[in-house]
Amino acid sequence: MDIKVDGATAFAATGGRAFDPSLPVTVFVHGAAFDHTVWKLQARYFAWNGGSVLAVDLPGHGRSEGPPRPSIPAMADWLVALMDAVEVGEANLVGHSMGALVAMDAAARHGARVRKLALLGAAPAIPVNDLLLSRSAEDDHHALELLTGWGYGRRAHYGVHKMPGIWMTGGGLRTLERAAPGVLHNDLVATNAYEGGEAAAAAVACPTLVVIGARDLMTPAKRGHALAGMLADSTTVVIPQAGHIMLDEEPDATLDALKDFLVD
Repeated sequence: MDIKVDGATAFAATGGRAFDPSLPVTVFVHGAAFDHTVWKLQARYFAWNGGSVLAVDLPGHGRSEGPPRPSIPAMADWLVALMDAVEVGEANLVGHSMGALVAMDAAARHGARVRKLALLGAAPAIPVNDLLLSRSAEDDHHALELLTGWGYGRRAHYGVHKMPGIWMTGGGLRTLERAAPGVLHNDLVATNAYEGGEAAAAAVACPTLVVIGARDLMTPAKRGHALAGMLADSTTVVIPQAGHIMLDEEPDATLDALKDFLVD
């Protein structure tokens, strides 16, 4: 689905069904240098079970025109502008990693627009490794390899998946390779620079789900629990054995957590 936002064309997947703003809307926000495809199972479920879905490509990502927004607050404001463009007054926001910071910032500053919030692989702050920052600044493929290696949990590196033949780390790497030059570095800089996490968490008023990968190396479980403790109304789900990219590593468990929380 193409949407005009701030004069540019943005893309959002709708889970295989026509978007209907009169239904309960869930907006999915991807992480750094990823795109809407990371939400394929979760988006499809909500679209076919009584809701409407927008799995967005942030500006400059996937099929959305750029340039990418340079900061987490700018991405959050863009997200609200997209909701305005499709005449959605209130929605559930679901974000992963950088996308979780975007969703949380939007909920903190535009609280009336967010019914429920779900944060996956999140922490009050997500500092980025210096080597990853420097390699991404050079558009060095090593940056993609580092992000893939650290992003997926140990089990995913062995190829463990319920669907035979699924190569999780290879698929994740190919998704990152589709990103335009400079996009990964933009996102890592924005994530690394964001210092508003604690204040945003304190300002969030809606019910919030925090989904934690027990083996997450990028936002360790203790940081996810710390974030949950900063939220006024939080529910925490820990997915055993999962790393940072739990929505790919453990898609069923991730979907179950979202269903249990978002569906009334």
